[in-house]
Amino acid sequence: MNAHGQTFVIAGAGLAGAKAAETLREEGFDGRLILIGDEPERPYERPPLSKEYLRGEAEDKPFVHGQNFYAENDIELWTSTRVTGIDTGAKELLLDGDRRQRFDRLLVATGAEPRRLDVPGAGLDGVHYLRTLADSDRIADRISSGERLVVVGSGWIGAEVAASARQKGSEVTMLEMSSLPLERVLGPEVGTIYRDIHRDHGVRFVPETTVERFEGADAVERVITSDGAEIETSFVVVGIGVMPRIGLLETAGLRVDNGIVVDESLETSLPGVYAAGDIANARHPLYQRHLRIEHWANALNQGPAAARSMLGQQISYDEIPYFFSDQYETGMEYGGHATKWDEVVFRGDVAAREFIAFWLLGERVVAGMNMNVWDVNESIRELIRSGEKVDRKRLIDTDVAIEELVGQEAGR
Repeated sequence: MNAHGQTFVIAGAGLAGAKAAETLREEGFDGRLILIGDEPERPYERPPLSKEYLRGEAEDKPFVHGQNFYAENDIELWTSTRVTGIDTGAKELLLDGDRRQRFDRLLVATGAEPRRLDVPGAGLDGVHYLRTLADSDRIADRISSGERLVVVGSGWIGAEVAASARQKGSEVTMLEMSSLPLERVLGPEVGTIYRDIHRDHGVRFVPETTVERFEGADAVERVITSDGAEIETSFVVVGIGVMPRIGLLETAGLRVDNGIVVDESLETSLPGVYAAGDIANARHPLYQRHLRIEHWANALNQGPAAARSMLGQQISYDEIPYFFSDQYETGMEYGGHATKWDEVVFRGDVAAREFIAFWLLGERVVAGMNMNVWDVNESIRELIRSGEKVDRKRLIDTDVAIEELVGQEAGR
């Protein structure tokens, strides 16, 4: 397409939006390019906010680009600007202050927001959620030796915050409504491993528990659980998942279902409007269904793919989902997408926490996680993509390279 003289607007100045803007310029788009974010900071990456940045170990804020990048590439970066709606008929974004901005092509990359606890005392000072740099800064001011922290939820955010707080010396209690950390994503086999990792580092893990209320005078002082237990605390971090930020889109005529529904090219139900990152519920050609992925790699890769699609290139976004987590001395990478499986098998030393776990369905690997074993996740994702049936004995044999399981070798 000839985009000369056109205006492309990106609503959402996170990782997906920033990488989309970068890609548009790299691919030769020379029209007006506007990147709009509601935070005062320029685009940054979120994974460090629960890890090294939270612990004060990062040398700087985790910005996607250097300070001069946007001006040097003629990208108008509008920070502290809130998008309030989309007039798709007029092809205009509605902004706070009753302003409007016309667009020829629009990318929505407004991300997700934390789920909130609706219990008495939830508005007390000291009850925190983690999504932004400012959130991380506020929590970082509290984690130190002797401080008592209650983490509500043991998903990725909750588990990583708990680990960082323990590393800084806080006393940590983790509440989880299911029986194990990360059980919904990883199942009981690997959930048990993560429970034991946290217990080994002094975290008090309380399963099958929800919050009844928070109590305190001006700030939270205790958590009352569903079984009536009282847990004294200095502060709380709630990590019970996120929701796509679709409020401004529900009246815009876009198809919305667990995020913005997009096709394999990341285009929405309205021509010329695209979506990427946490908010995009994208048709995946490999899985033959829609997936909404809330992880760093998805934003990193979908933003550029959406940018190329905006330019009229033929795009079919088929990246195998990937995410990583670092907790204490334990690092992991996960590739694939497993919502059901027949069994989980391990290769390596589970007791030493140096292993690869494979989720099998119908003798095929649908997901794999390497813990403290490196340079294998790309091969794991290739095995998943192949759809090959695998020999279970060879799969768990550390003398058989994963690459050998792809293709003709898989049937031996």
